[in-house]
Amino acid sequence: MFKWLFQKRNKTKQTLSSKTVSELLSTLGQSMDFQKRAFTNINSKQHFWVSYIEPLVDFEIVQKNILSYLLHSPIETLDDIKQVIPVENIIITSNVTVVEEKMHEGYLFVQLNEFANKGALIKAQRSVIRNVSIPEVEFSVVGPKETFLESLEINLHLLRKRIPSNNLTIKILKIGKLSKTKIAIVYIKGIADDENVNTVIQRINDIEFDQIVDSSYIEQIISDNHNSPFPQLLDTERPDRVASILTEGKIAVIVDGSPHALIGPTTLVEFFASFEDYFLNWYIASFFRLIRLFSVAFSVLITPIYVATLNYHYELIPKDLLGTLITSRREIPFPPIVEALFLELTIELLREAGARLPTKVGQTIGIVGGIVIGTASVEAGLTSNVLLILVALAALASFTTPVYKTGNTIRLMRFPFLLFAELWGLLGVVFSFCFLMGHLLQLTSLGRPFLEPIYPLRAADLKDALIRLPLSSQSKRPQQLRPSQPIRFSRKKAKQKKDIDE
Repeated sequence: MFKWLFQKRNKTKQTLSSKTVSELLSTLGQSMDFQKRAFTNINSKQHFWVSYIEPLVDFEIVQKNILSYLLHSPIETLDDIKQVIPVENIIITSNVTVVEEKMHEGYLFVQLNEFANKGALIKAQRSVIRNVSIPEVEFSVVGPKETFLESLEINLHLLRKRIPSNNLTIKILKIGKLSKTKIAIVYIKGIADDENVNTVIQRINDIEFDQIVDSSYIEQIISDNHNSPFPQLLDTERPDRVASILTEGKIAVIVDGSPHALIGPTTLVEFFASFEDYFLNWYIASFFRLIRLFSVAFSVLITPIYVATLNYHYELIPKDLLGTLITSRREIPFPPIVEALFLELTIELLREAGARLPTKVGQTIGIVGGIVIGTASVEAGLTSNVLLILVALAALASFTTPVYKTGNTIRLMRFPFLLFAELWGLLGVVFSFCFLMGHLLQLTSLGRPFLEPIYPLRAADLKDALIRLPLSSQSKRPQQLRPSQPIRFSRKKAKQKKDIDE
């Protein structure tokens, strides 16, 4: 049985390798966007055939830089094409795999004989890209206003411009059986830990998937825990943020066709740190970070605590507030869990509808719909005023996270907390919190603990975690990354302030 399988596999390989270039062009000719045209050189009367896939080729390049030279310059052999045409990287080959790959990248295939298996591949790729614009997801008032594009070459240019170093290393892989998507792994050699780099390269090389459309595919495939709602790689559209994090010893993954880059290994606290924090004074930035952390806790816990208190622990309500709650719930026919779920789902419906509609219509739906539905539900006696305010504040607090995917996780977490609060009151809230902490403690990012530097405790890394200390005090790179060069700069020299006369 095994011998038969081995013989069949060898036979398949021989069949693929025996395929000729003419058979490949015949297969491509079954598609109507494939063109194979015959031309004659005006001087030498030499016939030649040009094959290409029409949507991938820039005809202006073909007319000015390729076809005009092929028609008017003396050409007798394929080597003459290299001497005549002023285009870089002309490949003369008979390899079927190379011809197929390059033609799908926008190359012309020139043959001096219609049925020859050997020809010249000339680059004439059409580039359809948009201009560099301002960040939309990670917008900042101060700081650079450039964002990644869908072009891998331009994205790498934006990084090279910010890190003009010979140690900036880029490894390009092709993943996807059908899409053959280019994926760039970027790191700084001599700073990034070799184990982290090898982990990323190995996981991407092991990907078995037919099509890679966006960097989100890579994130889902190479993440340590596929069942966790928490993103385990940091997603960003800002080249300045990627350049800054690369200098710390991290690795970036950039996918051709995606305007977002992935960064790893990452930690939980980084999802609550905006890159704008580094453009502000350290105590202002620390204050904003603490506000974000408080907002996340408020968003997740306030509604479950409301439900648990009214169902099981009403004695905890202050006397001055008890009358207000009784008045607001006097005509409500539903228990607290029902009205809480009703309002939470309503908020999610409005958010989803606003995200799927055009920008101006979505903003109108979000504002008008929220006001109308909230007011109508209170007047109809379906929900209370107090809960409406709490749910609205919780929804608003969930949008303070700088990373969009983390905001989705926070909104999802409220529902398990609500259900356990209904079952066991505040004990259920504590149980949910313990379950959440247990999950975060065992979660990793590229094999590194997700809760660092809090657990395991890295006291030296706390200077840029929950709060951000002055830049002059961050002379060492994060210990959690195990960088090859742990020292970033001399702390003593950074604190020296010389006058102009000295």
